[in-house]
Amino acid sequence: MNKKEILEIKKRFKKESATFTRVVGCYVDGNHNKVCKIGNTFLNLDEDEFYKYLEIANKALSGTLGNNLLNLDFPVEEEEVGGRQQILMALRETKLQDEALLDTYYDLVIDTYDHAGNYLILLFHDAYDVMTRTSDNNNLDESEEVYEYLICAICPVDLSKPGLGYLEEEHRIGPRIRDWIVGAVDTAFLFPAFNDRSTDIHATLFYTKNTKEPHSEFMANGLGCGVERTATEQKMAFHSIVRNVLGAEDEHTEEVLLDIQQNLSEMIDEYEETHDEEDVFLLDKDVVSKLLTDSNISEEKASRIEKSVDEAFGEKPPVAEHVIDSKALLQNELRVEKLALEDQVGDLTLQLNKKEDELKERTTQLIEKQEEIDNYIAETKTYDVVLRVKPEKASQIKSQIIDGQKCLVIPMKEDEHATINGVNTTV
Repeated sequence: MNKKEILEIKKRFKKESATFTRVVGCYVDGNHNKVCKIGNTFLNLDEDEFYKYLEIANKALSGTLGNNLLNLDFPVEEEEVGGRQQILMALRETKLQDEALLDTYYDLVIDTYDHAGNYLILLFHDAYDVMTRTSDNNNLDESEEVYEYLICAICPVDLSKPGLGYLEEEHRIGPRIRDWIVGAVDTAFLFPAFNDRSTDIHATLFYTKNTKEPHSEFMANGLGCGVERTATEQKMAFHSIVRNVLGAEDEHTEEVLLDIQQNLSEMIDEYEETHDEEDVFLLDKDVVSKLLTDSNISEEKASRIEKSVDEAFGEKPPVAEHVIDSKALLQNELRVEKLALEDQVGDLTLQLNKKEDELKERTTQLIEKQEEIDNYIAETKTYDVVLRVKPEKASQIKSQIIDGQKCLVIPMKEDEHATINGVNTTV
């Protein structure tokens, strides 16, 4: 069944749409004893009960397809006389009216459902007049067939939590009475399946609340179907294999797993671009091999992972999308951003170091220039006359007595100029 088909059935589980003919059940204690049985015409239920039972039916078809909801097929032998599919067919045909048959089925559930505490087995019967649907999904007022089906829901029954309450008869606060309360649906199934908007007696839709540890023993023994892993189980099994091979204690294992997640996500995107929405991308041997190669896993470890995956999943390779961990992908994005920032910081550090080296060199040059200036000033203070001339002029300077005074004579051509104390002058 797909999402649309599930939603089509669930739309009926409302006050104005519900057409359940009957609801029956059996309350089982922790010792697997049948404590009591119930059986009612659904539409005759009190309003409070009516809504509670509708809520349970809704829950039995809720959650994510492929994780909470699994499509299971019956093997041929279960469809023969005495098979588990056959008893479901009989329950449907008798519309849950045969008490002896119901009692036999309750015994089957009790023998195959592994639960330590008390629980309630509920069975709903309904008949849905399936209307013809046009290509634009509008219903026409003509029936294609009557889809007659059962919903079986198993709910844990636990004592309410201890606490204080108002004791009305005694007009005081005291310990409240603890009641046995029916909890949310733990395990359920719809039979027969509603595949292609039609009755499919060869299949059933299985529901599990706990996707990490579903009641696989009930899938196999209660329904007689093969065990199907939830998406969560597939992800946990695959990741466990990779961690065991790479080394759970190795500090690089988690980084490699993140790389695998990212590469697989990209492979899924590429697959979806070239395939129809209905096509399922499986993590088969070829895909696993390419994925490990793209993730730079060594040949020796890749070979061990491939072998372990094949042993764990056999002829039912996991759905690639189920192995994806959305949290891991987000974590990988943050890791990539962090590495990019670290590279930027590294580049900026190199640039800063280069600027520091340039600044040091410039500072050294300024210090040398300052020393030169300081030396010049010192010379100026030591001598009465300080001359700075071009090298070619130095040899032309002569000492001469003029008017009884010793003078320095510097020959000047007509086109030559001089600067005295920083002031240009023409001599």
